[in-house]
Amino acid sequence: MRITLATFLTLDGVMQGPGAPDEDTRDGFRHGGWQAPYADEGLATYTAEWFAEADAFLLGRRTYEIFAAYWPNVTAENHPIATPLNTLPKYVVSTTLDKAEWNNSTLIRTDVIEKIAELRSRPGRELQIHGSGVLAQSLLDHGLIDELRLWTYPVVLGTGKRLFEPGRTPTALRLVDSRPTSSGCVLNVYQPTGKPTYGKFTEE
Repeated sequence: MRITLATFLTLDGVMQGPGAPDEDTRDGFRHGGWQAPYADEGLATYTAEWFAEADAFLLGRRTYEIFAAYWPNVTAENHPIATPLNTLPKYVVSTTLDKAEWNNSTLIRTDVIEKIAELRSRPGRELQIHGSGVLAQSLLDHGLIDELRLWTYPVVLGTGKRLFEPGRTPTALRLVDSRPTSSGCVLNVYQPTGKPTYGKFTEE
């Protein structure tokens, strides 16, 4: 399976608390819910397309808890991504959760990189990560993410958790798709291509 990452970012790279004011207030973050004013048809359409390609989900603890508190109460008639989220396998990376009770959920507590690499080697379509910043950063550093789907919104917050924090492993990316939406969001899809290359401009 390919491992794909989808996440929402501000122009200054913040991914913390996009969905609601109280979603993630760590470190005094007070800008929660910044994505909501930009929701539009493009977001719904592209999200549904990608969820239809999922064979399983890979989630960090915080994202899992947010999803597990909401999606089991949503039916397919109300939202097209409810069925895959509620029925497909979900692998939850956490050292603090005692159990994962949402249907078809499995905890990964130890040997995380090795176990995720094994999942990636299985046949299938996509093992999808949504949000899950700490997990995504670790997998990027280990070269285990095959595609990044980054939704960048026209807002600057100046504070908050970022996907690409200082200290990340240098990685070159290839742009394979780019789509603007009516609200001003730009969806860019990248595939890692290995280490960056370097050069310099000449006076020719």
